[in-house]
Amino acid sequence: MIYLQIFLAFFYPGILGYGGGPSSIPLIEHEVVEKYGWMTTSEFSEVLAFGNALPGPIATKMAGYIGYEVAGIPGALVALFATVGPSLILMLILLNILFRYRHSQRVKRLSSFVLPAIAVLLAEMTFDFFDTSYEAIGILATVILMAAAYIALERLKIHPAFVILGGLLVGGFFL
Repeated sequence: MIYLQIFLAFFYPGILGYGGGPSSIPLIEHEVVEKYGWMTTSEFSEVLAFGNALPGPIATKMAGYIGYEVAGIPGALVALFATVGPSLILMLILLNILFRYRHSQRVKRLSSFVLPAIAVLLAEMTFDFFDTSYEAIGILATVILMAAAYIALERLKIHPAFVILGGLLVGGFFL
């Protein structure tokens, strides 16, 4: 039964997460944290940070790790297959259709509606992480970490892996 749950937990985000890993992360969080309760929001944010620090697609890294944590190596394989397999098949089918009708106004409108929805899902996840951080370390430390991360990423153009590592070090030493 656990393998079916793992499959479904990563199958739905893989099918519904139009736009790649960033768009499926909030869906994965919903399945893993809220629906099945395999992790807390804090644990999920650590897995997300760890996945962002490694090269490659974020959804597959998270699927492999979470599947392994829940049910060992078979769980990791099921989660990886659920993440990659159905999406690959659907992507090939949809790309063929989109290519045929690429000049259609309906196809152009579809893209204009989907992108804002992804932005809303990412914003909701950001607010969830902010709320978790606020409850754990307080508003001042949360705002300072957010500002430092923003400056490092946007102004200084530091690679996200180093920003995440810095956040881990700050948390380890001071929090």
